[in-house]
Amino acid sequence: MSKTPVPHRRAGIPAASTPRSKPQLTIEEWEAKAPLSDLALKSVAAVKAASEKTPLPLKFSVDEDETSRPSTPNLRGKLGSVSRPSTPVPGFTRQFASHALHPKQPVQTPQQFYDWFAQIDRSVAHSQEAHFRAHVAVVSEHLNTADTLIERIDEVDRDVGGLLEGWRSVEEGGKNLKDACERLLEERDRLLELTEEIGAKLEYFQELEHATRMLNHPGESLVLQTDFLYMVERVDICIDYLKAHRYYREAEVYLLRFQQCMTRAMTLIRMFFVGSLRALTGDVSRRLSEKDVSSTAQMHLLYTRFRSVTSQLAPLLSELERRAEAHPEDLSALLSECHSAYFAARKGLLVGRLMEEIRGLDPTHTELVELTNAGCSYLKQLCTDEFNLYREFFNSGEDQLYTYLENLCDYLYDDLRPRILHETRLTTLCEVCTVLQALMVLDVAEFPEESPDEDNLIVDFDQPKPKGLEQLHISHLLQMVLQDAQTRLFFKAQSVIQADIRYYTPKPEDLAYPDKLVAARKPVSQYDIKEKESVSRLFQLPSLDKKETWFPTLQKTVWVLSQLHDFVKAVSLCRQSLVTSSNLVGQRSSTSTLDGQLFLIRNLLILKEVANNLDYTPKDTEPRTDIGGMTDTLASVLNRTTALLPDALFASLGMPRGHDTLSDSRHDIDQDLKHACQEVISFCARLPCEPLQEWVDRVRADKQAPLLTEQDWAKQAACERDLRSFVTKLRLYLEDDRTVSVLVTHIEEAIIDDYLKFRSVVWNMYAGAMKTVVFSQDSLRDYLKSICS
Repeated sequence: MSKTPVPHRRAGIPAASTPRSKPQLTIEEWEAKAPLSDLALKSVAAVKAASEKTPLPLKFSVDEDETSRPSTPNLRGKLGSVSRPSTPVPGFTRQFASHALHPKQPVQTPQQFYDWFAQIDRSVAHSQEAHFRAHVAVVSEHLNTADTLIERIDEVDRDVGGLLEGWRSVEEGGKNLKDACERLLEERDRLLELTEEIGAKLEYFQELEHATRMLNHPGESLVLQTDFLYMVERVDICIDYLKAHRYYREAEVYLLRFQQCMTRAMTLIRMFFVGSLRALTGDVSRRLSEKDVSSTAQMHLLYTRFRSVTSQLAPLLSELERRAEAHPEDLSALLSECHSAYFAARKGLLVGRLMEEIRGLDPTHTELVELTNAGCSYLKQLCTDEFNLYREFFNSGEDQLYTYLENLCDYLYDDLRPRILHETRLTTLCEVCTVLQALMVLDVAEFPEESPDEDNLIVDFDQPKPKGLEQLHISHLLQMVLQDAQTRLFFKAQSVIQADIRYYTPKPEDLAYPDKLVAARKPVSQYDIKEKESVSRLFQLPSLDKKETWFPTLQKTVWVLSQLHDFVKAVSLCRQSLVTSSNLVGQRSSTSTLDGQLFLIRNLLILKEVANNLDYTPKDTEPRTDIGGMTDTLASVLNRTTALLPDALFASLGMPRGHDTLSDSRHDIDQDLKHACQEVISFCARLPCEPLQEWVDRVRADKQAPLLTEQDWAKQAACERDLRSFVTKLRLYLEDDRTVSVLVTHIEEAIIDDYLKFRSVVWNMYAGAMKTVVFSQDSLRDYLKSICS
């Protein structure tokens, strides 16, 4: 049975601490859990058979001839000797055979024999222990080999440890080298960035040399070179940079020199523009001075020829405008010179043609409205063309542009303004204001940046409009002449109201009522019908067909309000005039009392409808369906137009605006109308019931009254006659069945109330069949309705 070899620990290596015991498997469990196949079992048997006797490595084998041990009896076995001494051989063989156990000399004495025998005995004992000694020798040899291997392993371990230490040292050195290299790379990158940053900052300073070199070789075509505008852009960038970094060394010096370069460059642009403009103006002026130049050719020379150079000059002027906006203290004067040169050139070309056009309008003899319409329309077109042409050259100079356009307009205004200030016709002044406002409203409607709400198109001409190059604001140019026309219109309207309404003295024919109403019922001509229909589009009143029956102050008020919706003060003055005139109508005769009140009702109803149809009615009110109510279409038109007289004019003269006094005027009209209706109702009811009231008073006074059947007034014929006369007069004055029906109904109720008092007295005095003589309330109402209908 072979012994399990004990593993040898290497000297100098401490034994590792025994790990905590883990569960182990026995061989049987291992075989049960992992059985081997037949092939695997054969392989294990072959390995086992090959490893039963492990030979030593060749370098550790020991040569038998070089052994250091003394020869032992087992060596004799290799020579064929036996373990026991052989019998003595003959003498002739001893001389051929030599052995260590053979006596060197013949045994002669017992002592020699005993010695030889002891030697033999030892040899026998030695030969018996030979295989043990051989095994011990093999084991010793293996131990020596194992020791040698351990020493070699220790040496290899030490060499490996040294290699590991060297690798670690190299690794540490590599890391240090890597860190050093990274630091050097970072330093290099930082230096490169610093170099680039310094180079980038130096580029701003180095640009001065390039700009100076270009500007030192100027020529007429320098500003047209592509590099010129690029150089200007670079110089502008350098100026902004140096202004932001004034702490740089010599930054102020370079900033000053860059500004000088910018000024020189912009001066070259100004010189080129002025020179080109002067040459173009001279050529156009020479062509215009030729004979028989058509209007189309003039438009071509004045506008198309100028537009042909915008592609060359506009980029240069745009650069000048942009630089002047960024550096106004240095370059605004150059831009102003360009504006002045442009306006002077254009004015020199246009003034002669403008004066010729104005002379063609004949400002002295042409009607004012026609002159205003034609002249302002021409000026609007001229200013629009000039504005569009200017916008193709410049994007700034707004104030100078409008000053130039106002100077062009002054040539017409010098003739138009005196005509307006001396105009005495109110309608003409209204038409002039309408024409001017129409041009201004069209101007507002053309604004591209605004999309006005269709429900709120209200133009306020009192506030100045913001001016810009996106759209020409013609209202700014027409504002002055419009203000003159409005001022003249206001004072003329004031004089008309004072003379023809407030202080009007009625003539006898003005108070001839109801004769005027009867005379107005005659047929009218076709022309008169058309005339009245055209007027009725403004105030849709049923009685407008008989406008000649109106009181003159009412006619004048309606006429003034049809021209000026703002002058609602005329409504109040007209009401006062109508009240005063109604008293005069009532005083003409003893039977004219009712005529005076009906005259007042008739004219107040017309005046009320006129006041209700003014454009100050709130938009959120319900549409009116009463007599003479304005249609929704006309109401929307009036609500969306601009008043001819602005709020500022009323405020400057200390007068209230229309919407401030209109509500008070309406209230006063309603009060006077109510009072007049009450007077008419009372008068019409009192006359038929007056005999009844006298009879009742006599009965109550002395209880001795005549018989009821003996009284003439008790007959129905008298009541019918009076009542029919009143209703006929109501229809003559009021003409509207609904209005007449309202008054008649109240008259009937008043008569019924008085008759009921009379019937109560009759029933107290008489009995029996006499009570049936008087009417009941229902029968009386039916009777009155039959009369009035």
